[in-house]
Amino acid sequence: MRIAATFVALSALCFAAPASAQGYGLGGTGGPKLGDLEIKAYQKIPKVKIAVQLTSDTHLARELRRQVMVRLTQRGNQVGFSGGNIMRMDVSYFDLSGGLDREMPMMQAQDYETGANPRLMLPANPIGRRDTIPAAPSGSTLRVSLTLYESSGGKVLWTATGSCSVRASAAMQAGLSIVNHIFDNADANRVADAGCPF
Repeated sequence: MRIAATFVALSALCFAAPASAQGYGLGGTGGPKLGDLEIKAYQKIPKVKIAVQLTSDTHLARELRRQVMVRLTQRGNQVGFSGGNIMRMDVSYFDLSGGLDREMPMMQAQDYETGANPRLMLPANPIGRRDTIPAAPSGSTLRVSLTLYESSGGKVLWTATGSCSVRASAAMQAGLSIVNHIFDNADANRVADAGCPF
């Protein structure tokens, strides 16, 4: 049973990502270091319509998608939300400054002040052994990844990713800088500075 489940999981992984992009972000090809960007141009971005699709719909992601669409238009591409080749855009902002949104399960505060036998409210606490909770690193990280797929067949044509360590108040500025630095020379394979604000 365990072997069958493993086989199904591996099969799903193989079909989920095109062959040319499967190694990206794994092992020794984990992408650029923080503060840099990397472009892998398997071919130049074709001058055809491109649908820019977000993997997560947040205000920051929508604003950065708007800038990607502006830069694609400046290159001579028609852009939209459907049709043509597909550019998937992933915008991730991780607050690693020690706030309560670290990725660990939480026991939420509960209000027990109602009823005949009220108890005091308990604070929200992380669930788990205290000696295994790592110290939170300082700073926060914004990561922007773009992957262009061919409309017929799903072949990966081009990828770009960049990241910055920024406060939440500077995340928009950092994201715009990453996008602009990517499209300043989008057709060349390169690793370069992402232009992160200080």
